[in-house]
Amino acid sequence: MRVEIRNMQIIFLFFCFVFIYSGCKGQKPFGENLLLKQKTIPLTGIKGRIDHMDVNLKEQIVYVAALGNNSLEIVDINRKNVLHSIKGLDEPQGVAYIPQQQEIFVANGGNGDCYFYNSKSFEKTGTIHLSSDADDVRYDSTDKKIYVGYGDGGIAVIEAESHQQIANIKLPAHPEGFQLDKQRNKLFVNIPDAKQIAVIDLKQYKIINIWSTGELRANFPIALDTIHHHIFIGYRHPAKLVMMNEGTGLIISSADMVSDVDDVYIDETTETIFASGGGGIICIYQWQNLILKQVAYISTSSGARTSLLIPGLKIFVLAARADQNNKAALQVYRTD
Repeated sequence: MRVEIRNMQIIFLFFCFVFIYSGCKGQKPFGENLLLKQKTIPLTGIKGRIDHMDVNLKEQIVYVAALGNNSLEIVDINRKNVLHSIKGLDEPQGVAYIPQQQEIFVANGGNGDCYFYNSKSFEKTGTIHLSSDADDVRYDSTDKKIYVGYGDGGIAVIEAESHQQIANIKLPAHPEGFQLDKQRNKLFVNIPDAKQIAVIDLKQYKIINIWSTGELRANFPIALDTIHHHIFIGYRHPAKLVMMNEGTGLIISSADMVSDVDDVYIDETTETIFASGGGGIICIYQWQNLILKQVAYISTSSGARTSLLIPGLKIFVLAARADQNNKAALQVYRTD
């Protein structure tokens, strides 16, 4: 009798697994009219993983951290070509453009070094040595400060003009995605290895609150709505987009999303969220009455994890890595 019950339990769990798995994989694309592919820009010779990107809005140039290729690709999205490639980097992960100085800032995951480059000549103009694994980067153009997540638990604060590190924020583990709220002088940081989200006071450069992720795991990307003060976290296990109250950390709403999510963005003017992941899907969401609603599910290619929303140009840029059938490229979509 026990054997029969055990067998029935196994069969039940098997069919539950098949149902869930089929439901995720079987979803048909929809909402393609919300994101129309405009152009494809080849990244000739680029191999391996592609990490974060940033934009020179005035000149419409995108800077691409080609981690697996140990290079930074400078791409003119108007002319659809690569203008230059800065080679010899060590697993570049984060990148920021500093318009006031016309400089590019690159964070290297391999050796932890961060480099400044002149955006015209591409000559190196400065170096910041961090201990290891320099990762995501944010630039505060008002205070002219650069924030870099790195090592086993830290965010370096760097003065952009002097090329000097002026502070260090200690964290319990390595930080992944983070966002600034300048209105409230706070920094919100994903710390997946600690299963936490840290809230940092930017005046004191220290943690003032910690929120547990609970049953959710692998919180990598984060987006911030500074108008309504909502936080959007992308989780990989399970694959969920979670909307939170910025003041309390309480979950407001959640929705299924692409697997292996790496980037989440919000267009505050249209209250639209964009998410890209290695599962080969772009998910688009909107919220009504504080409930997240998925409005598009657009097929891309496996491994196309990283992206960049550029509201000023009304475009969404997706980095598609090279595979057996396709060369690496930037896919440029219209968002209007």
